[in-house]
Amino acid sequence: MPSFWENIRFADESEDVMVSQGMDMATYVSHPAPSEGSSFPAVIVVMEAFGVTRHIEQVCDEYARHGYVAVAPSLYHRDAPNIKLGYDQMPQVQQHMGALQDDQLIEDINKTIDYLQNRYQRTRGNKIGIVGYCVGGRITYLAATSCPGLSAASVYYGGRILVPFGDGPAPIERTSGSTIPVMGNFGEDDANPTPADVAQIEEALKAAGVTYDFKMYSGAGHGFNCNERPDYREDAAADALARTLGWFDQYVKN
Repeated sequence: MPSFWENIRFADESEDVMVSQGMDMATYVSHPAPSEGSSFPAVIVVMEAFGVTRHIEQVCDEYARHGYVAVAPSLYHRDAPNIKLGYDQMPQVQQHMGALQDDQLIEDINKTIDYLQNRYQRTRGNKIGIVGYCVGGRITYLAATSCPGLSAASVYYGGRILVPFGDGPAPIERTSGSTIPVMGNFGEDDANPTPADVAQIEEALKAAGVTYDFKMYSGAGHGFNCNERPDYREDAAADALARTLGWFDQYVKN
């Protein structure tokens, strides 16, 4: 699919000064071919803990093939602009993931929403969905509770939804702020989140009156969607994608 990299700028335009430590946010953008039209709904694809890797680019391309403009912001931009880490580089992954702060993540997703709503011609005036994998699943849940302008969310095995990044409430404690439908795709053999964690998240959504649809995949663990990892499960990945596309077709395309 046609694609390019966009730098989303963090600037106070009234004062012409940079904020958020002055770091632009590199964002991968994949879109349907021009022959398919000029106006499309959007999907924000929130990266795994390894950054906007080749796999995340391919995920964006898949959503573009189904009629969405898909964008993946590089959320480590404050300390490691557009870094891409290997699956065997867990110490570096933990270092960068440990620097994430919920208030800054909310700012990043809001900036991405603004880009799609107001700055990118192909998506202006269209609805926006959000999907995330691994830590991106957690960030997706956080965004569903805290970022206006979204129409639906799909969480893939989002760990640490029960704990905050930095000061402030954990994503699960913000659940009452969600006004959009939330899908969840989880592995029964996952240790983060565990099935017990998923049950707790489901109860929070139910108590808040949020429309949701959770599915637990037998024999699947963390990262089952990534075909470059040993945990990949083709059947679970295919089913979760079909579910998510149906979710977005219902709430984002219409």
